[in-house]
Amino acid sequence: MAIPTITLNNGYKVPVLGLGTWQSADNPGVVEQAVRDAIDAGYRHFDCAYIYRNEKEVGKALRDKIAEGVVKREDLFITTKLWNTTHRKEQVIPACKTSLKNFGFDYVDLYLIHWPMSYDEVKEEDGFWPKTKDLYENVDYCDTWQGMEECVKLGLTKSIGLSNFNSQQIDRILSIAQIKPVMNQIECHPNLNQKKLRDFCKQRDIVITAYSPLGSPKRNWAKPTDPQVAIEASEILEISKKYEKTPAQVVLRYLIDIGTIPIPKSSSKERIKQNIDIFDFKLLPQEIATINKLDCGLRICPAKECADHKDYPFNIEF
Repeated sequence: MAIPTITLNNGYKVPVLGLGTWQSADNPGVVEQAVRDAIDAGYRHFDCAYIYRNEKEVGKALRDKIAEGVVKREDLFITTKLWNTTHRKEQVIPACKTSLKNFGFDYVDLYLIHWPMSYDEVKEEDGFWPKTKDLYENVDYCDTWQGMEECVKLGLTKSIGLSNFNSQQIDRILSIAQIKPVMNQIECHPNLNQKKLRDFCKQRDIVITAYSPLGSPKRNWAKPTDPQVAIEASEILEISKKYEKTPAQVVLRYLIDIGTIPIPKSSSKERIKQNIDIFDFKLLPQEIATINKLDCGLRICPAKECADHKDYPFNIEF
C-alpha cells in the first residue's frame, strides 16, 4: 500500500511518514541497511542532514534500489539540511552541491536550514556545537534564505524549508521570501505536541515534520527527573490494546492525525516494518484529546549549548 501524501504549498507532494537517519553516523553500514529495509517495506520519504555524516551511505542504498528496479528516483522524497557553519549566502550553493555529491543525485526534494543559529567553522572532532562563543557567527538567516532560493532556481532542490525555527523567525523569513518555505521540521511528540507552533504554521500553509516522534526513549542524556516517555504511558497502552497496535504505532498515528509528518528512526528491520503499518486505523477525536493531555513541554533536543546565541529559537513560547 502506498503511503498517503500531503501537498506542499508549491504543489509538490510529500509522503506523510518518513525514515529518519539522525544518530546513525557511528555505524554507517547500519543506516545503509536500514534504508534498504525501509524501501522494501514501502518507505519513499527519507530525512537526512549533512551533519548526520551518512549522506553517502543513504545515497548508496537508494541508488542501489533504483538500479535494482525497485524504485525510481521520482518515487523518492529526499530531504537534507544545511548545517550552521555554512549560513553565509555564498556558502549555501556549495554546501548543497556537497550534499548532492554525497548522495550521488542531481537534486534533492527538500533542502532545509537546519537551525537558525550560524557558526564559524567547527572542527569535526568537536562535534555539532561550538565549544566557545567566539565561534558564533552573526549571519542573518534571511541572507541564508536568499542562498536557499538560489538552490531552487538552479534546480539543486525542488523545495526549501526550515527546521527548528520559532514563530517570529518564520515571519521574518516570510517577509523577505521570494520562494516560500514549504516546511518547518521541529521536535514533536505527545510530550511536546507543539500545538501553538503547528497552528501558526498551518495558518501560513507551512507543513510540520515531526522529529524525535517517539520521544527518543533510549536517549543517553535523559535525566531521572524527566517525565515518563509517552509510549510508556498507560493512556497510550490502553489505546494500543484496543487497536492491536504497538504504543509506537499509536503515537505515530496520532502525529499523522494531528497533521504532522513523523520521521521515526530505526535500524531494526522489524520496527521499520511496524512503523509503517499504521494506515489501517485512525484515532477517534476523544483518543487524540486523551493523548493531547500528555503534553508537558518536555523538549528532548533543547540545544542549550547555544542558548545565548542571538538566534537561539527556544527563548520564546513558540
